[in-house]
Amino acid sequence: MDRNKLFSYLGTLGAASLVAGLLLYSVYEVMSRWYWALIIAGGILLAIWLVGNFGNLVESAQKRSTRLGANALVISLAALAIFAFINYLGYKKHKKFDLTAEKLFTLSDQTKKVMGELKSDVKVVFFSKTDEPVASFVEQYRDLSNRITYERIDLQARPEMAAQFRGIRPGETIVAANNRTEKVATVDEQTLTSAIMKVTREQAKTVCFLEGHGERELSGGGPEGYQQIEAKLKGDNYTTKTISLVTKNEIPADCSVIVVPGPKKALLPGEVDTLSKWMDAGGKMLLGIDPDSEAEMNTFLKNWAIELHQDTVIDYSAIGQLSGAGAGVPLVTDFGAHPITKTFGRLPSFFPIARSLKIDSAKTEITTTELLKTSAESFGETELQGNQAKMDEGKDIKGPLTLGAAATKKAGAKEARLVVIGDSDFAANSYQRQGANGDLFVNSINWLAEEEDLISIRPKSQTNRDVQLSSVAENLLFWITIFMPLAVVVAGISIWWKRR
Repeated sequence: MDRNKLFSYLGTLGAASLVAGLLLYSVYEVMSRWYWALIIAGGILLAIWLVGNFGNLVESAQKRSTRLGANALVISLAALAIFAFINYLGYKKHKKFDLTAEKLFTLSDQTKKVMGELKSDVKVVFFSKTDEPVASFVEQYRDLSNRITYERIDLQARPEMAAQFRGIRPGETIVAANNRTEKVATVDEQTLTSAIMKVTREQAKTVCFLEGHGERELSGGGPEGYQQIEAKLKGDNYTTKTISLVTKNEIPADCSVIVVPGPKKALLPGEVDTLSKWMDAGGKMLLGIDPDSEAEMNTFLKNWAIELHQDTVIDYSAIGQLSGAGAGVPLVTDFGAHPITKTFGRLPSFFPIARSLKIDSAKTEITTTELLKTSAESFGETELQGNQAKMDEGKDIKGPLTLGAAATKKAGAKEARLVVIGDSDFAANSYQRQGANGDLFVNSINWLAEEEDLISIRPKSQTNRDVQLSSVAENLLFWITIFMPLAVVVAGISIWWKRR
């Protein structure tokens, strides 16, 4: 065997040994002595090849083809360096663009507020073999606050962590802060933001729902129940429960806010008196009362400069018909300047079978804001018979009408707060996802509970954009997709035939 062939074999063997050592390390992520031996042996053999072929390499370097190849290599390496530098800048100073109509991949205002006001360090621990999809999602939160940290733990490699985190399972996530932990099964914006609020905020406030008068069922899963609203409140770190003033005529001490959700029957005089005393002592209440309710609360509301009208709101305007539910479901886009509604913009709210109310501005000791205003084409029908409604001058109430109001007044060192809405259907399961309905209810609770930093639009859900085609449209689309490509093929063949 001649000298050149021997050095060629050594160089090949050295390159193979070096690549094998690096490849094994990248696969097993452990540098054993055998991998080191392969890498060192490969390096030595390549060095022997380089020394043995030094003369040939110098001679080859003087050739024109070698210089051209070297130039190409330098240009390629320079291009690669520029590309790597641009990627590095993109990693350090990255910018994302959300082009979806609902901004599905942009964190909501609520999340941004929560992150901006974090006062405690929060650790997100994902139990999995791989980081995705949690790591990239948590990175959005880390961009908003440096108090967020992330760690991934493989339970197979560290099984003792399962006992430490109360039987955690692979695929689950723990959010920890202030010696408190919250387990999250599936990480999305709503669940992660809620978990962060639960472990960083003070003890959860309690929202008490009055019952005993035909009110809407708090945990009811039917169209008229409030189950979905209850879930939203719990997501904002509230505790919910029902109370009855019939069996025990006093407000529980842990009630931060009382909700009277659409009573059908009248409250007893003793109940009204209990609610009035509680409000005069700085209480907070949300009252939703429908047109067909027998629970006339004007005696209670008189002390708040608010009066409920005996009417049903009808809206024949173009904007009022956008809901597709008829004139009996007024649509509101005119919101008052108030923390509850300041983030709504032109996002509409729907109020099926609602009544209007009137504000007495003469009582200066009470600060009242009109939250919801209907269009000028609406009116309050005072004698609704069946499905027929028309504006009767001098009898019916001409729009625009007020459907909701927020009021405050001093109660010693405290401030009593009240929200009145002439409808309770808007927050029921069948309507709470329409427009700003759900946010209107939860924002009202946040304002009443003096948790204004939680008032915002909540995380979005994707709009169903399925296209429904008629049978005629389907047939037309089918033949267009067949004939147009066929026509292009025929035209191409015809041109080729003429030019051949």
